Amino acid sequence: MGYYVAVEPNVNIYVEDLNPESKKVILFLHGWPGNYKLFEYQFNQLPKLGYRCIGIDTRGFGNSDKPFHGYDYETLADDVRAVIDTLKLSNITLAGHSNGGAIAIKYMARHKGYGVSKLALFAAGAPSVIKRPNFPYGADKEAILQLIQGTYTDRPKMLRDFGDMFFYQHTSEAFSDWFLQLGLQAAGWATAAIVNTWLKEVLFTDLEAIRVPTLIIHGIHDKVVSFQMGEIQNQLIKNSKLIPFEFSGHGSFYDQKDEFNDVLAKFIG
Repeated sequence: MGYYVAVEPNVNIYVEDLNPESKKVILFLHGWPGNYKLFEYQFNQLPKLGYRCIGIDTRGFGNSDKPFHGYDYETLADDVRAVIDTLKLSNITLAGHSNGGAIAIKYMARHKGYGVSKLALFAAGAPSVIKRPNFPYGADKEAILQLIQGTYTDRPKMLRDFGDMFFYQHTSEAFSDWFLQLGLQAAGWATAAIVNTWLKEVLFTDLEAIRVPTLIIHGIHDKVVSFQMGEIQNQLIKNSKLIPFEFSGHGSFYDQKDEFNDVLAKFIG
């Protein structure tokens, strides 16, 4: 069941809500540059195990409205709060991949984990997507600037190149085309704005503010967010467990989808 939630005047966020009768709720926050459909292989299976799967399309992406502003982590976390309030959710597992993981982390700190009993992070872009003084684990700033330039000059090629480094397991040409189309559903200005946010945001104190049990899944072959980032998250979040995925890159939810679903379901219980 799909519907829209108003998060501010003239901005509506698309929500896909599968198996809404269940009280075991997982709220998924997707990574850049896709939308909730990146979790297709979770939505296919987890409702069979009794879970309610809710997917949000980040503003600017998928079927959500695409305003020109509002792509900082604080606003994106507030969008999540609006969905949780509107749907009257409580005792949920908040699950975020990559940029969605960063938004989940910001939500936990900014809104003090409201409504969330467990947190799941998959290749989360935290504490910093880029390298900084005394933090050598992120991407080079120049590589991030190239993503922005590619968005403004040849977005399909930029998305295709990014997709080529996303997964570790072999993907078919048809799957690659599908991944590209997810990225093209976003607005170009939103695609660039999220990347620009990576240049500005750091989440060290946000990670330290998390108090709920936290699952960290990270592919050891991740070329987008290095595995060391998952290790740092595990160090900074008090009640966390890191599970390395030995045959995964950035997209463990597809690279090892069966194991991914099993680990997530066991974590939630």
